[in-house]
Amino acid sequence: MESLRLVAFSDYLCPWCYNGSVRLAKLEAEFPGRVTVEYRAYLLRPRPAPGRDLERFRAYTRSWERPAAEPDAGEFRPWQGDAGPPSHSVPAQVAAKAAAGLGEPAFRRFHARLLRAYFAESRDVSDADTLRALWGEVELEPAAFERCEDPALRERVLAEHAQALELGVTGVPAVMTAHQRIPITGALPMESYRRWMHRLLDGRTD
Repeated sequence: MESLRLVAFSDYLCPWCYNGSVRLAKLEAEFPGRVTVEYRAYLLRPRPAPGRDLERFRAYTRSWERPAAEPDAGEFRPWQGDAGPPSHSVPAQVAAKAAAGLGEPAFRRFHARLLRAYFAESRDVSDADTLRALWGEVELEPAAFERCEDPALRERVLAEHAQALELGVTGVPAVMTAHQRIPITGALPMESYRRWMHRLLDGRTD
């Protein structure tokens, strides 16, 4: 049986995307071979914003306590140390595309590592040295990190973001089936994802 492919527009700087990613991974595990998720880029911060105030950013990260308190959540910790704030969304997205070029397992390891590094370890995932370190931590081919300099990957990231805007995406995560044109926005509770999958897999339209 052909698997149901979901498309998830997501940003590595979005706490709700972290929760969405955790839940979608559980969904794939609960429907093995029947549901697969393809991640596409959405850019909450599409351009660099140098000089962001670190103390204001620290205060903002205390708001992560809300997604952290939800069931089936990622691991969150208010920002510690003097790294960051991240300048923009593009570097992490480009690095994730570079990892995807090594295969789906490589992408999944790096994808999960990016989210945990940012939200639980206070690591600036817009910084090239940080991205290279994370790349090594999930044991990806060291030389392949240089693909992050490939302009084609940046263009792909920008094209996916443009596609999301064309579909009317104004918030993330936004999930749809591969053939659908109306994304479902927000990190849904697990039970809502389950009901949605059962409807789709059972062939019901209600």
